Amino acid sequence: MKNYLRIHPEIRHALEYGQPVVALESAVITHGLPYPENVQLAEELEQTIRKEGAIPATIALLDGFIRVGLSAEERERLATATQKRKISIRDIGIALTRKEAGGTTVATTLHIAHQSGIKVFATGGIGGVHREAPFDVSADLPTLAKTPLVVVSAGAKAILDLPATLEVLETMGVPIIGYQTDEFPAFYSRESGLPVNVRAEDPKDIAAIAKAQWECQLNNAILVVNPPPHETALPRAAIEAIIQRAVHEALDQGIRGAEVTPFLLARVSELSGGESLKANLALLKNNAQLAAQIAHHLYIPRPLYSV
Repeated sequence: MKNYLRIHPEIRHALEYGQPVVALESAVITHGLPYPENVQLAEELEQTIRKEGAIPATIALLDGFIRVGLSAEERERLATATQKRKISIRDIGIALTRKEAGGTTVATTLHIAHQSGIKVFATGGIGGVHREAPFDVSADLPTLAKTPLVVVSAGAKAILDLPATLEVLETMGVPIIGYQTDEFPAFYSRESGLPVNVRAEDPKDIAAIAKAQWECQLNNAILVVNPPPHETALPRAAIEAIIQRAVHEALDQGIRGAEVTPFLLARVSELSGGESLKANLALLKNNAQLAAQIAHHLYIPRPLYSV
């Protein structure tokens, strides 16, 4: 990967001297929001991490290279590109050789962050097992099983089959830590009725669990589930009815594969009068903040100058 990897000097310096770094995906920029809201969100997520004393590392593909950390100009180009690809693991080689602009998914961001030496990653919600299509399993899950990072999310996207997703995570040995919660959040909602493996009250405790797991040569991710903020979280029953309607519409229209998630997220936003989008944006910032706090306990600072 070193032939394609381009790490921003600020991030390279931070990693060299043991300063906390938090990875961010870029599919939310390329496929999550329209312009200019996508750029604004990307900037706000990075600012949230900086306010906690950590360095943000937004990961994307541009000009035949893997970018770990984007300049303002690169972020603008990514957001406004007319031809852009949503980059899952299978797409990396294709996008690099064709010099495509690409927004990275959870799986791809995880892989690149690990190769870059980053230990913490903040996202919105992971992928999982799709409803009405149990054979449709996101590449996020097997990548979580083999990539030693702390991943902070609001659970899995609520449009998915959450019980089935948790079963796959259990099979793959991915521990699920609830941050100040005993319950797996349902992305837009704070509750799902599904338990987590353990509850942690503070970021230091989460970091300690991660270190112990990895010191035992268990190279899986530590999935931290962080409920969305109270003020923007949606009632589970109300949003579930909307999701079920959107899922049935997708089936009726023959929408399959990679097109399912974008369709469902957009349709849920429409049917909820924009409330699901508001919840999504709030939980992204909430997760970025927690990830930065955890990162402080996973890096060992080195002196900037030797005597």
